[in-house]
Amino acid sequence: MSKVLTKPQRCKQCGLCVAVCPKKAISFSSEINTAGYLFTVIDDEACIACGICYTTCPDGVYEIPGTK
Repeated sequence: MSKVLTKPQRCKQCGLCVAVCPKKAISFSSEINTAGYLFTVIDDEACIACGICYTTCPDGVYEIPGTK
């Protein structure tokens, strides 16, 4: 199971999460979501599930399993 789940259809390619990830585990996919934006993907190997992406994202793209 992934440490952090994503909702690609919500991503608006703002890049805030990419900029703040301390492990540089977030990058943009080469695919486009239904809204016309490149969406983010997480490198699960590098991710430490710190939650910074979750708290930074204005569009609710991220979910950390086991938290509410």
